[in-house]
Amino acid sequence: MTVTAVLIALVLSSALCAVLLALIQRDAANQTVKELAREGRVVAASVNTGRLTDPIPAPDGELLQVADRRGRVLAASPLMQDRARVPIRPPPRDEDRRDGRLCGIDAPGGRCFLVVEYQVGLGAPAKFVYSLSPAPGPLPRPLAASLVLISIPFITGLAGYGTWLAASRTLRPVDGIRRELDEITATDLERRVPVPPRRDEVGLLAESVNATLDRLEQAVARQRGFVSDVSHELRSPLTALRMELELALSAPDDADLPETLQAVLINAERLSAVVDDLLALTRLEADRNFTREPVDLTEITDEEVLRRPRRSQVTVLSEGPVTVHGGRSELARLVTNLLDNADRHAASEVTVILRAEPPDTAVVEVIDDGTGIPPEDRERVFERFARLAEGRHRDAGGTGLGLAIARDIAEAHRGSLILTDRIDGVPGARFVLRLPGD
Repeated sequence: MTVTAVLIALVLSSALCAVLLALIQRDAANQTVKELAREGRVVAASVNTGRLTDPIPAPDGELLQVADRRGRVLAASPLMQDRARVPIRPPPRDEDRRDGRLCGIDAPGGRCFLVVEYQVGLGAPAKFVYSLSPAPGPLPRPLAASLVLISIPFITGLAGYGTWLAASRTLRPVDGIRRELDEITATDLERRVPVPPRRDEVGLLAESVNATLDRLEQAVARQRGFVSDVSHELRSPLTALRMELELALSAPDDADLPETLQAVLINAERLSAVVDDLLALTRLEADRNFTREPVDLTEITDEEVLRRPRRSQVTVLSEGPVTVHGGRSELARLVTNLLDNADRHAASEVTVILRAEPPDTAVVEVIDDGTGIPPEDRERVFERFARLAEGRHRDAGGTGLGLAIARDIAEAHRGSLILTDRIDGVPGARFVLRLPGD
């Protein structure tokens, strides 16, 4: 920024100085022309009164010359004696004066001259008075020109220093943000970058960084809790497996082999269920751009109900196809998770209602006749590995991930999944799934 400002200031100050020098030169030329006009008027007055002498008095070394219409030099100042007539045309017919600039004429003091010509009289007897002076050079006034030239580095340096100072002051908070970010690690995510008092772009950047750190801290906390919960959930079936095998090995003659194998199979199935749910969560978090196609939720529900027997009686109510655009396997897992959860908590019956709501929404309700869930705990059931204390004995067969996966799938389809009371006032839970229609 400083280099750019210096370059711009250098170009602008140079252009300004060039303009000022041109104005100074023009002013010097105008002053010279005024002096020449005054000298020429004095000589013209002498010609009119008949008091012209040769040489023409020129105490300050003026360059003066008088000639007739035929080009003969009648009188001249001492420095112009024996020199050729100044080659300039006579003034226009309706004027008695002409100003000009001539180069290469026979006159001392320079190569180019400013000339003022006066015509005295009319017709053949007319006389022409010439007063001339060397034309001002590029620096006709050295002191003023020196001040102008000195202003170029002064203005450039001032602009560079001002830009550097302003940029440093503006970017100083950015350096503080960078240093703080360099020191933040995964073990101290509670730290935040300093927010400058001014609400400018840097202040907004610091607020965005802190908001990002807030989200990162929450994500890391969720992941740490998730890892802890996974370790706990896997430890239980693994411990049970180990215990069953150790008991069988410690007393092989007393062990009931079918019973032992049945217990091992149950714990292995629970391990497999936890691993399957973890893989499903990982796939959802890694990539939500799964293949989508028109899917009939009524057909999927019927297939999942008939796929295996359940403890409760499941009734499906639908007036016809309810179609959405989504992933078939993902939506099948969502419906299965809701059915499994309702089956574990129902007293005897689970009802599934499918319908289409205008303008374009598919609704699936999964209702059980269990004890229900208090309002304050209805969001907790969607947390990973969440189990309510009063329902642990009923949910012993679950992994604690089914409802979390179901909500993630619903959100991946731009839908929602909530838990509410039954509308008929009977105790139980009512899960309502809403998805955009096809």
